Amino acid sequence: MARIVMKFGGTSVADLDRIHNVARHVKREVDAGHEVAVVVSAMSGKTNELVGWVQGMPKVTGAASPFFDAREYDAIVASGEQVTSGLLAIALQSMGVNARSWQGWQIPVKTDNAHGAARIVDIDGSDLVRRFGEGQVAVIAGFQGIGPDNRIATLGRGGSDTSAVAVAAAVKADRCDIYTDVDGVYTTDPRIEPKARRLPKVSFEEMLEMASLGAKVLQVRSVELAMVHKVRTFVRSSFEDPDAPGMGDFDNPPGTLICDEDEIVEQQVVTGIAYAKDEAQISLRRLADRPGVSAGIFGPLAEANINVDMIVQNISEDGSKTDMTFTVPTGDLDKALTVLEKNRDSVGFDAVQSEGGLVKVSVIGIGMRSHAGVAATAFKALAEKGINIRAITTSEIKISILIDGPYAELAVRTLHSVYGLDKA
Repeated sequence: MARIVMKFGGTSVADLDRIHNVARHVKREVDAGHEVAVVVSAMSGKTNELVGWVQGMPKVTGAASPFFDAREYDAIVASGEQVTSGLLAIALQSMGVNARSWQGWQIPVKTDNAHGAARIVDIDGSDLVRRFGEGQVAVIAGFQGIGPDNRIATLGRGGSDTSAVAVAAAVKADRCDIYTDVDGVYTTDPRIEPKARRLPKVSFEEMLEMASLGAKVLQVRSVELAMVHKVRTFVRSSFEDPDAPGMGDFDNPPGTLICDEDEIVEQQVVTGIAYAKDEAQISLRRLADRPGVSAGIFGPLAEANINVDMIVQNISEDGSKTDMTFTVPTGDLDKALTVLEKNRDSVGFDAVQSEGGLVKVSVIGIGMRSHAGVAATAFKALAEKGINIRAITTSEIKISILIDGPYAELAVRTLHSVYGLDKA
């Protein structure tokens, strides 16, 4: 007998038939003798509908400001998961499974006070564990908890993944299964490269890079949490028949295991290729080369909640002037330029150049630590395809390359092939 946390996303619980299908997945694990907690998202599209209502109310009332109270936003959007958890509990009960729904505040999942984007501070799993002992399945509303102000707080979009991993850590689960509309983590996006292969295992570090660099399989914070607490996490498809061969295999079910690096015996040099569209590049020309300049640029951008990624600074010849280039999401480009103009005099630069519509393509693999020439292989392959590189950043297990948007798919396919990821 093991303890399992199962998480189902919005497409998996999109209607009553799919919720019934989810119940069959849960019953399979219960019938195998496991202790089970289930974390659910809102039904597909419901959160967007609820957010639309929140954003529309100030317009209807004719309010002078489009802003609204984030605490009331949380009260409204958290209701989507409440509906799903209750429906799944009813489905399980009708199938003879002892189940009970739980909202985040009932467990309780304690968060900080950042309504709309709260972070989990603590989860008391003792009541859940006691109920496991009574044979009860806990059906938990994901994406939500309770803040220090004793009000519902939501964890930000995609937060149900984080809820599931946090619950798994709190109850010391043997495994956390994330059920989604894909059957695992692939070497790259199969929509771009049909030869992409499903990976049997991926390390926490690799998955963290993939999630932050454009792979939409798991939310970044959930991977961080899994890595810190060593929660073995399976990415699985909810659309496979719950009773299909192998679905009940505890040690090796179909899907991708996200685990500690020590569990991966044969390490590929490169594990996958990720990409992130809609990057924008900003270059500051003839910038004063003195201490404090970087803080003067990136401090105000951080205060404006603008995420800066690739940063490249040239070495000045005479020690007085330099150039600095960095990237931001295209959607934040105008805001970033406004912030920079406000700080032009204090920072001291002659001109700003910017361009949107760029793409960041990344080569990821823990095997890169012990292999030379990985970057050179990428640069040569892209050069042979006539793809110009605008900027490069590297880490121990990642190389990120900034290129023009129209070359994104060609670059992904080229890199996927040159590292042999299309070979079984």
